[in-house]
Amino acid sequence: MDNRLMKRLLAALFALSIAACASARAQVEPSGSGSEFQLTAGVLGSALQPDYPSDNCGASPTASCVGTSPNRVYGFGAYVDVRLSRWFQPEAEARWSRANIDGYANAEDTYLFGPRVPIHTFHWMHATPYGKFLVGWGRAGGFLTPSTTLALAYGGGLDLRVTKHFTLRAFDFEYQQWRVNPTLFPYEGSVGLSYRIF
Repeated sequence: MDNRLMKRLLAALFALSIAACASARAQVEPSGSGSEFQLTAGVLGSALQPDYPSDNCGASPTASCVGTSPNRVYGFGAYVDVRLSRWFQPEAEARWSRANIDGYANAEDTYLFGPRVPIHTFHWMHATPYGKFLVGWGRAGGFLTPSTTLALAYGGGLDLRVTKHFTLRAFDFEYQQWRVNPTLFPYEGSVGLSYRIF
């Protein structure tokens, strides 16, 4: 995905977040749930568009060339959300993207942690759009030296509460930055299901 298209996508996601905030009515949560501690654990299925360093850049290959895979890489993941207050809800996640590739050499795994911010809860449909910014490690099987590097993820999605304990993560999108030379920009879409432990 070229930079212009990615900038448009991020701008659209930002505009959607602002619009949701602007349209939300001021509402105070009931005192019984406003500061209630919650712990939720879930699983994900995902499709990743990887980004690889490439030596095949036309007539003059250089070490700074980057190429995308012609195939999506599929995987799974797990996440834990902790609700400490209305606005402070950290999330930890691990993703293993290893299916639809030739061996482990092109696998991309991430282990990330950071703030997840619910934008507003639309009670009539039990829907909560959110944004997140996660930091951690990205690990690639054989094309990075060293194989583990700093990774950042900018994203968001939509949670739909199904029952008191189960929530469907209807979609989740992450645009990642792997801090290597050259910087890699994989992106990933996921769906999942979580269970509220308490």
